Amino acid sequence: MNHRARTTEARIPGEGAKSIAWWKEAHRLQLALCDELEAIADSLPVNIVNQDCLFTARSLGRLIRDVHAYEEQTLFPALRRIFPESPEFGAAVERLSFEHLTDECYAEEIAEKLFYVGSGGRDVNMEALGYMLRGFFEALRRHVAFERDHFSSAVQTLQTAAEWRAPPAPR
Repeated sequence: MNHRARTTEARIPGEGAKSIAWWKEAHRLQLALCDELEAIADSLPVNIVNQDCLFTARSLGRLIRDVHAYEEQTLFPALRRIFPESPEFGAAVERLSFEHLTDECYAEEIAEKLFYVGSGGRDVNMEALGYMLRGFFEALRRHVAFERDHFSSAVQTLQTAAEWRAPPAPR
């Protein structure tokens, strides 16, 4: 990971972006974040690159919050309007919404640990931190796969649907 292009530094597309392009970019950024977290976990305990920890800590919370806010405020409501009668769809959205809450809390904890380690702190249980990182990035990869498996055709429908509105401008 050392000094390579920082994929999570990119922002989610802003005004005028349509669902499919936005959604694909959000997934790409989340999976790139998972790769960065995995590289950090693999570097523990002796090959830690402080700069990588600090960068990932800074981008982690913002990316997760921005993606979740967009999905909760824009994507999911648009999909609910298009598919109001689907109980399976509603259950899937509820599952993802619950995962968003837990992922955001977990991301905050991880960011705190990565800031500490990136700032030179080494009096942490590195094995526990490694498990923490792996648990998060594995769950996030499953979350992205679930969205792709269950919502790909629905998001395609949004390309032309009148219910679609552009995502909010990134913070």
